[in-house]
Amino acid sequence: MEKLLEIVRTVNSYTADYVLVILLIGMGVFFTVATRFVQVRCFGEGMKRVFGNFSLRGGKQKGGMSSFQALATAIAAQVGTGNIVGASGAILAGGPGAIFWMWVIAFFGMATIYAEAVLAQETRSVDSEGNVHGGPVYYIKTAFKGTFGKILAGIFAVTATLALGFMGGMVQSNSMSEAFANALNISPWIVGIVVAVLCVLIFIGGTSRIASVTEKMVPSMALLFIAGSLVIIVSRISYIPETFSLIFKYAFDPRAIIGGGIGTALKTAISQGAKRGLFSNEAGMGSTPHAHALAKVEKPHDQGVVAMIGVFIDTFIVLTITALVVISTLYVGDGILADGVEAGVNKGNMAQIAFGQLFGENLGNIFVAVCLVFFAFSTIISWSLFGKINFMYLFKKKGLIVYSVISVGFVFLGSLLSNDLVWELTDMFNYLMVIPNAIAVFALWKIVARAAKKQKK
Repeated sequence: MEKLLEIVRTVNSYTADYVLVILLIGMGVFFTVATRFVQVRCFGEGMKRVFGNFSLRGGKQKGGMSSFQALATAIAAQVGTGNIVGASGAILAGGPGAIFWMWVIAFFGMATIYAEAVLAQETRSVDSEGNVHGGPVYYIKTAFKGTFGKILAGIFAVTATLALGFMGGMVQSNSMSEAFANALNISPWIVGIVVAVLCVLIFIGGTSRIASVTEKMVPSMALLFIAGSLVIIVSRISYIPETFSLIFKYAFDPRAIIGGGIGTALKTAISQGAKRGLFSNEAGMGSTPHAHALAKVEKPHDQGVVAMIGVFIDTFIVLTITALVVISTLYVGDGILADGVEAGVNKGNMAQIAFGQLFGENLGNIFVAVCLVFFAFSTIISWSLFGKINFMYLFKKKGLIVYSVISVGFVFLGSLLSNDLVWELTDMFNYLMVIPNAIAVFALWKIVARAAKKQKK
């Protein structure tokens, strides 16, 4: 395990520090310019489309999902442990300044995810039974005809099946089991079994049951977490200006809190922001287009602007609230990390310690554990669906039972493994998904620019 962890960390360090930063920021900037700042121009339109016809009872959609169900499924994938454990880990490793770089990634990522959603809509297909098929493999093959397109689509499908269908479930159940161990001293294997059983009950209902669950779970879990977080933020309101000050200060000069030279410290802050930003909002990764492809809308642009709101909610609301809670309680004033001493704090228990500063240790642990259950479980069911779509692309309907068994097995296994190894493995396969997805999205940029240009004024 230790040797494997060392190898995976080495691969991830090069990928995150160089390839990932260049690709994510490059894609975001490129599509921001190509769409003439669609994330700014069409932000109001996106909010209206999401909340104008808001409903928790979208019903069954023959051969697809409603636009909100698709967004809820996408947000279920986005708002997971990355918003609590991932954000905490980014702050711990890269300093408070890592949050600034997560904001930067998310702002440009809104244009990227607009592009992904538009392409997913443009290239999707409907079979003879009325079932909708769409996602990155379809726009990859549209971008590149012949052998190269098939190979690139195959690479994406394999990495997506591993990252979302198998490894992704591990990191979510791992965070849940650790949270419950801290909160209630419940054995990890018990949490693993309970989560695995619940997954089976939802998986057997297919896409329609997943859509029905996510459209109700996502708003509920977001409101619960935001309400609890606001209690902390209000209680620490006098420290909030200093909290924002630390975020901006350490974004450009994190040496005091990370150590090392300015170059090394800054690279750490940016890379933490990039890789945790990817894990949180998933813009550019190629996961959420699977959900957006299923949405029933008049034109691709309509789902593109809806997709942007998913990134906004994930990063600028949920993740930012997490950051404010953690930094305002642990890094400023009398916070236990104000002097840079870690004092036994790790990314797995950091949020629980922060909430415990006001709620008390037991209640803080329980609150975070409950939120993680909602966040992580919703991500598991969405990612499993995305993994299933790619598995079906590779093998058609053959072996779907085998896929489901393996997927549920990884959920259980994740609750037992080392926290660091699970996160590093998930990061590695997430990074590998980005590369073929980014190549295809860049190749089809004219379709995206045309869709953004034709939107209603």
